[in-house]
Amino acid sequence: MDSAKRVINGTFGEVWLDGDYVSECYGLQAKASFNKEKINMCGRMATDNKITSISYMGSLKLHKVNSRMAAAIGSLVKNGRDPRFTIISKLDDPDAYGAERVAIRDVSFDDLTLSDWEVAVNGKMEAPFTFTDYDFLDRIET
Repeated sequence: MDSAKRVINGTFGEVWLDGDYVSECYGLQAKASFNKEKINMCGRMATDNKITSISYMGSLKLHKVNSRMAAAIGSLVKNGRDPRFTIISKLDDPDAYGAERVAIRDVSFDDLTLSDWEVAVNGKMEAPFTFTDYDFLDRIET
């Protein structure tokens, strides 16, 4: 890193849900959790670990300005359907070495906030999800 200005600022993040721009999104996290099994080995006191599977999870953070999530999943889940989505995350700080885009596939939302508000507080909601695959569409190379 040649300068602090190269650190990517989340202000320049964008999100698309099934091709629709989600302008009310103010945060996104998607991560992989490695599920491991302990392995004991002869001649070693320390227990090692072997990755046996991966769990993918994430969360969209949204300003409450519409009923997007209720429209996208509410009636489908209520009627026994399991809707799946693709999320595209883009992070493109103009001072960074480049832009990063990730496609998060087979997204299944974990819950639906029906109502959550408080006097004198701006509305926000979080939409946690799991997914089964991802692809980097663009990577930042230095």
